[in-house]
Amino acid sequence: MKSAILAIGRLANGMNRGAEWLRRLRGWRRWLAAALAGASGGLAMAPVYALPLFAVAFSSFVLLLDGAAGGPRPRRSAFAAGWFFGFGYFLVGIYWMAFSFFVEADQFAWMAPFAIMGMPAFLGVFYGAAGVLAVSFWRPGWSRLFWFACVIAAVEYARGHVLTGLPWNLPGQALAGSALAAQTAAWWGVYGLTLLAALLAAAPAARLGEKSSRQALSGLAVMIAGTALVMIAGVLRLVAPEPQGDARILVRIVQPNIPQREKINWDFWQRNFDRQLTRSTGAVPPDAQLFVIWPENGAPLLNEAANGLAVLSRELPENSVLIAGAVRRERADLDAISYFNSVAIVEETAAGRAVTAHYDKHHLVPFGEYLPFYDLLNAVGLAQLTPYGDAGFTAGAGPRVMRAGGSVFAPMVCYEAIFPGASYPKSERPDWLVTVTNDAWFGDTSGPRQHLDMARLRSIEAGLPMARSANTGVSALIDAKGRILARVPLYEAGRIDAPLPPPLPPTIYARLGDWVFWLMVAAFAGASLVAARHARRIN
Repeated sequence: MKSAILAIGRLANGMNRGAEWLRRLRGWRRWLAAALAGASGGLAMAPVYALPLFAVAFSSFVLLLDGAAGGPRPRRSAFAAGWFFGFGYFLVGIYWMAFSFFVEADQFAWMAPFAIMGMPAFLGVFYGAAGVLAVSFWRPGWSRLFWFACVIAAVEYARGHVLTGLPWNLPGQALAGSALAAQTAAWWGVYGLTLLAALLAAAPAARLGEKSSRQALSGLAVMIAGTALVMIAGVLRLVAPEPQGDARILVRIVQPNIPQREKINWDFWQRNFDRQLTRSTGAVPPDAQLFVIWPENGAPLLNEAANGLAVLSRELPENSVLIAGAVRRERADLDAISYFNSVAIVEETAAGRAVTAHYDKHHLVPFGEYLPFYDLLNAVGLAQLTPYGDAGFTAGAGPRVMRAGGSVFAPMVCYEAIFPGASYPKSERPDWLVTVTNDAWFGDTSGPRQHLDMARLRSIEAGLPMARSANTGVSALIDAKGRILARVPLYEAGRIDAPLPPPLPPTIYARLGDWVFWLMVAAFAGASLVAARHARRIN
């Protein structure tokens, strides 16, 4: 017992000394510490999942803001600390974006250094703004922790919406490495999960500096207890009864593993088509309905490929529907052609297989799929990465549901799966989600693995299963609680054959969307005021 008390005392003393050191840092030392703290937070995401470093990152951020709030020019110092924190966080979190520029290195490699440094520098502005907002209402003790979590969550919400939005590596995503830790997203979505994660990760800094070991470590105890409650909630939801699925509805998820250089080369169209087709054939029970799913751009211009549709008529099993990523085009006149990144539905008709419906991707990737301010940027030599049309793809009308084979599903193309609450029209809830993607642009990096985690969150938020076909991986079948039932690993060719898991009743998040998150923000802001008043009475 005595040794345990001594160990706790040493831990408290060590944490107090570290906290005081961070608070006193000035100049470039503060900036370096902030950048390193942010970088450590980035390691909490896939594939490392170093969650203890997430606590180190955000607790350090709070302590650096303590130093800024107590020094000269607090807002300027807080912005600098936040910007460097964000720069380190996003440098580690989204470095993989630069790999896309090496697919056609002769044309785009020169842009890679600008992407590696420029994107984290831009996104760091959001954390710089968070620093300014935080210290503008900074109060001692737990008050500042609740306020800090509110600010981080609100700024991350803005990052997910401003300039078309980029909600990649939200702090709540750190809990998406397993279905267990992410279950509460069904109540308040990934933004609510972000609010909770920011508070728990920053909690160890709450009372550091107190002489009493009990007080100094109270924040650490709260973080551990809060994390345990999140896990218990996850267990209870995972073991709750579920509806029975229909074993006659089958999915066949195809992962062809086509290198990106070959995927965008028209000389390989036939070979790529065949690689997908060979993994799509095979008999199914006569009373079953099969859905075969091909990845993004799995069959470009399929609706114009009469020979390809004839082959599909011969080779695909009976009672099957092909859901294929496809590029399609519309020709207004000889000089005006619009290209769309689409999902094509290929069904049996009296005349053979035909494209009976399509969905056009509506949330396009800036610079990847279209060039903003095309005339200006094209004039200085910039171009979008996807080789379709001079200005890139045209955006579709918006999310939609599709009906085929007696089932209703909502398609998403690649990037669209990172946006919470935007998987389907609110008034038209489907039976399941389909994601087609092509992460081959980004190599064997953290990017494809992080993308899978965000897909898991969409299933949990909606309470819907998802079939995810990725060209080079990771393809997966995910149930309505975010459990990955089957997967094809990154950079392996293969397929998944399985019954489609059943949907759950609409979740709280599916019904109310981000309203629950904003109520949580209001509650946390109120808790910050209450804690501040309590601290004033004590002092």
